[in-house]
Amino acid sequence: MRRRVVITGLGVLTPLGNTVQEMWSALLAGKSGAGPITRFDASSLPVQFACEIKGFQPEDWLDRREIRRTDPFIWYATCSADQAMQDAGYDKNTILKDSRLRDRFGVVWASGIGGILTFMEEVSQWGRNPKHRFNPMFIPKVIVDSGAGFLSIRYGLRGPNYATVSACASSLHAVIEGTLLIRQGFADVMLVGGSEAPICYVGIAGFAAMKALSQRNDSPETASRPYDKDRDGFVMGEGAGALILEELEHARARGAKIYAEIVGVGMNADAYHITAPHPEGETTAQVMQLALNDAQLPPTAIDYINTHGTSTPLGDISELKAILKAFGEHAYNLNISAPKSMLGHLLGAAGAVESIICVLALRDQIVPPTINHFTDDPEIDPKLNLTFWKAQKRTIHYALNNSFGFGGHNASVIFKRWDESP
Repeated sequence: MRRRVVITGLGVLTPLGNTVQEMWSALLAGKSGAGPITRFDASSLPVQFACEIKGFQPEDWLDRREIRRTDPFIWYATCSADQAMQDAGYDKNTILKDSRLRDRFGVVWASGIGGILTFMEEVSQWGRNPKHRFNPMFIPKVIVDSGAGFLSIRYGLRGPNYATVSACASSLHAVIEGTLLIRQGFADVMLVGGSEAPICYVGIAGFAAMKALSQRNDSPETASRPYDKDRDGFVMGEGAGALILEELEHARARGAKIYAEIVGVGMNADAYHITAPHPEGETTAQVMQLALNDAQLPPTAIDYINTHGTSTPLGDISELKAILKAFGEHAYNLNISAPKSMLGHLLGAAGAVESIICVLALRDQIVPPTINHFTDDPEIDPKLNLTFWKAQKRTIHYALNNSFGFGGHNASVIFKRWDESP
């Protein structure tokens, strides 16, 4: 029998709230986190809005030296990870006193881009002054694996430690990696998640140049429109999500509260296009089936799907086609929702934050809504329940989370409502 993996701690930093409860309350109320960009002057760009975090102060989590030596994506990681560690009942002093725990407690931390703000600022200074002396911490501040390294040092964790990078699937891959490491006996506890800080001139300009972003500058709060006929791209978000994964008997032995169990994971690739999904959702259907196979569940067991649902013309249709392929007639019994309609797209942090949303949906037996639906898309089957506008109470035994990334990276994870059954 394989080792069972449960979730014992959660932490977030999002455009809808800087704690799990703040975010969850805003999601259930159908609030949008979008607004005009305040971080920099975006007036020269075709996209002038985003889903920014609000009221975050790095000084609340890091000392001045740490702030100087790290990029905002590390700040965000620290905020969410500290919350998750505290929620799970772990603190550094306890960990340092237990050599076995230290050696069996690891970190897999994700980011799609890493320190893009640091990169932009340093290169801009060099462009203005070719004799500019680069900051000695430039490379450590930029590289994606610094998140995992920083967190392991912060808490004294000596278990498996690395980063996952698969664009917008990055942090769901981190969840999967942490699960597999515990299942296979390489660790007993894993801190997993992802963080992203892409709201800077280069980040917005780059995605805008790809035509990936909505350009509804006159109505930011209604710009993210998954499954709406007039959707025109996603809204950039930022933030972080962290989960503590733990081997079941390890969690029981210390009397930990358990949120949910991870029972199935799936990973594959489109092998189709660097930015576009397969139009018929073939491999997307397969990745959900892989997760079902891993969980040894029939499609009819799933009650809720948290879709990737970014509000892009191609992606939304492809994913719904995949759901119909994978679930058949049961697709019409599912609740399907796209929290990115409220949070925006947190890129490499999206999979972790939306995993937390699945866990909360299981805990509270409620599905958060998809907001900003104004016009039906004739290409979308009207019998699908896309949970438009209002949260819906229902019995949820299993929830499935999808994340897909540029490059054709696909990931699916199935979460089970916690009980004592096998």
